[in-house]
Amino acid sequence: MPTPNNGFKIKGFNLGHKLMDGIHDLGGQPGYNALGYRRDEPVFKDRWEATVFTMVRASAQAGAYTNIDQFRHAVERIDPKAYLEHGYYGRWLGAVETLFVEAGILTTAEITERATQMGADPNDLIAARPNQIKTQTAGIPAKRNPIDQAPWFQVGDPVQTTETSPLGHTRLPGYARDKRGLITACQGLWPYPDLRAHSHGEPSQYLYTVTFSSRDLGFSEAFELNLDLFEPYLNPIETIQ
Repeated sequence: MPTPNNGFKIKGFNLGHKLMDGIHDLGGQPGYNALGYRRDEPVFKDRWEATVFTMVRASAQAGAYTNIDQFRHAVERIDPKAYLEHGYYGRWLGAVETLFVEAGILTTAEITERATQMGADPNDLIAARPNQIKTQTAGIPAKRNPIDQAPWFQVGDPVQTTETSPLGHTRLPGYARDKRGLITACQGLWPYPDLRAHSHGEPSQYLYTVTFSSRDLGFSEAFELNLDLFEPYLNPIETIQ
């Protein structure tokens, strides 16, 4: 996992000069080492990770959540310190506990009691933080219902991403806020995660591939970076004052 170096300190969610939506939004933030990668890395390093993987699948069948965006938003809302320290499947476990409590399937007390019976230290850091953000709080609002309507943007259109930093879930990373790019493909209509994560049905929005210059996004090396971004994240250049 990425770890702060050079004495870099975490102060809330303001890591560096870019807008952030939470501790999960670390892309492009200064003070973090590169992620390690091994082609032969096992899927599960310990048996408990496989158990958590199974729990995530089973929790959906039990009614704890109904779509992947709700689960992703639960991961984003766990304790920030736990997010950095508990590892990939540890974050999943915190998310599952959060969703079980919010769905009324289990209580925090019941989860704590069971964990203690299995040998957990009562003083351990608990990742789950149910109801930290109200479920009706959405991400970046949709500007229109595009069903049976043509896309707003065409290939070749210059666009600028919104600078909005919402309380709710979004798929627009902080490092790509308020940046200029070029539409290079339209991927059609897809379920809009900023509403879907908050149980606002299954609304769809147009999804575009937007090409950015890496240096415009804060990288020192020069290359092109493609991001798939939803229509509500984008503004036409000519309307920007």
